[in-house]
Formats: sequence, C-alpha cells, structure tokens
Amino acid sequence: MKTSIRIGTRGSKLALWQANHVADRLKAAGLEPEIVIITTKGDIVLDRSLDKIGSKGVFTEELEEGLRTGHIDVAVHSAKDVQSSIPDDLELLAFMEREKVNDVVLSFDADLDLNRPDLVLGTSSTRRRAMLRRFLPHATAADVRGNLQTRLRKLEEGHYHGLVLAYAGVHRMEYDGLIRHVLPETQYVPATGQGSVAVECARNLEPALKAELHRLLDHPATHVCLRAERAYLRTMEGGCSIPSFALATLSPDGHTVQLHAGLISLDGAQFLEETRTAPAAAAAQLGTKIAESILGRGGREILEDIRSGK
Repeated sequence: MKTSIRIGTRGSKLALWQANHVADRLKAAGLEPEIVIITTKGDIVLDRSLDKIGSKGVFTEELEEGLRTGHIDVAVHSAKDVQSSIPDDLELLAFMEREKVNDVVLSFDADLDLNRPDLVLGTSSTRRRAMLRRFLPHATAADVRGNLQTRLRKLEEGHYHGLVLAYAGVHRMEYDGLIRHVLPETQYVPATGQGSVAVECARNLEPALKAELHRLLDHPATHVCLRAERAYLRTMEGGCSIPSFALATLSPDGHTVQLHAGLISLDGAQFLEETRTAPAAAAAQLGTKIAESILGRGGREILEDIRSGK
C-alpha cells in the first residue's frame, strides 16, 4: 500500500482548514499527505446566487475530475456541498465527526436585535433565505457570495446588519466572537450534512488504501446520521437550489436514529416537516420514507414551482 496521499481541496481558508484536518490525521498514522488546490465553478462564479448557476457539483465537479484522472487520491468537501447522487465511478469513503450543526448570525454590532424592522441579513443559502422569510418576515434576506473573509468585509462595509452562516465554518475560522445569535436547530433545521467533512475517492482506489483511509477518517455515528440525511436528499432530488433540510441524530446507545426533515417554499409560506425514528441499520430507508411522505404531502408541487421559476 502506498503511503503518499494527494488531497484535493478548494483554496478558501475554510476548505484548507478541512484539508489540513484530514492531513493531520493521516500524518499521525505515518502516511505522507500532500494538499492539492483545485478551483471549482462555485469559486469562480460569484456574481450569481447558487440556485442560478446550477445545483449539482457547484463546489465538487472539478475535484471529482481530479479523482478520475488520478491527479488526486481523495477529495475533501464540506459534506453539505456534496451533491445528492455520487457518480458510479466515485464514492464517499468517510464522514468526519460532526461539529455543532446550528446556523448562527454574525455581526459587528454586539447588540444586534433580530426584531429591528429594517434588518438586513446576508446569506448564500436558498434554505436560509426561505427560513428567514418564514421566521423573520420583517427582515430582508439578501444574497451574499464569496468566502467567509469576503463576506465579513461586506458586512463591515455596511451592506448587511448580519450574516447567517453555519456555526462549523465560523468556529473553524475562529470568528466565534462575532456570533450574536445561535438559531435553534429545531426551527432553523440545517442542510443535509452541515457540520461534517466528507472525503471522496475513486471507486477503483487501491482497496487496502481505501480501507485504511476509512478507518482513520470516518466517524461511525456521523456516518449513520448522514446516511439518513443523504437518502432523504437523494429521494428529493435536491441540491443547493432546493430549500430542503434534514437533521439526523443517533441515540446514545447507537441503536436508533431520528430524522427531522422537510421542505420549505421560497417565500416561506409553505413549510412541510416530519420526524421519524428507525433502527440505525435502516437509516437510509428512513430518509427515503420521509422524503416520499414530504413529496406526497405537497412537496412535489413546491419543487415544481421552484424549478419552473414561479
């Protein structure tokens, strides 16, 4: 088994944190990681919202091509950026231990009041914009793209009163001091995979190496939860442009998994959600069942309206 491992990643500070997190695990086990920076479509096209540039592979497509050509051995992604269906020649071999899953509001105003009538909050997420329209209808949900540092610069320039972001990225970049509000995950249910780092490889990667990387990087409890969430997303045929949400939690004994998932219309008016529990071994089936239920309760019509531009 070879010991040199080429790790593909986007070039943002957060993406490099994730890649170095993987590299540190591999170094500790005696392997020799090398980080390879690859630019993706999502890094280049910053003048349009994610739902306008396509929902599949916006931050992963170029990395996946690197896996196919052998330019890299593994690709590291934010799990929430990974498209719902992985090409047959690739696979997700590990989900790393999940960080706190919440969305948070960042601001340079230490006393930011979410009830102020002229509130403007920046986000690049279709799901977050829809949820803000439902739960903070007086606020303006404005689109903001770019890496975290770019967004903070725009915030400092006064384009927004606050930014709505995932806690995981904020914490990893050490901006905890700017967090003014932690949004409850029971209401602002996060995106599939939020808080976890996913590691992808080519299916034909050397079996012994694949097994060793899985052993070193995968967090079993997180993997079970993401199996449920990703099955939900896959059945919904969703991506970055679909305001769906899913959060699975594993019981302390590891025997059962609970999934809270649903879909919200872009204007926030329609909000479909469901919570069910199943044995951990049936996590994927649980995700599929909830998605089928949501689609049958009006979710299909919401998605049709979104895709038709209504």
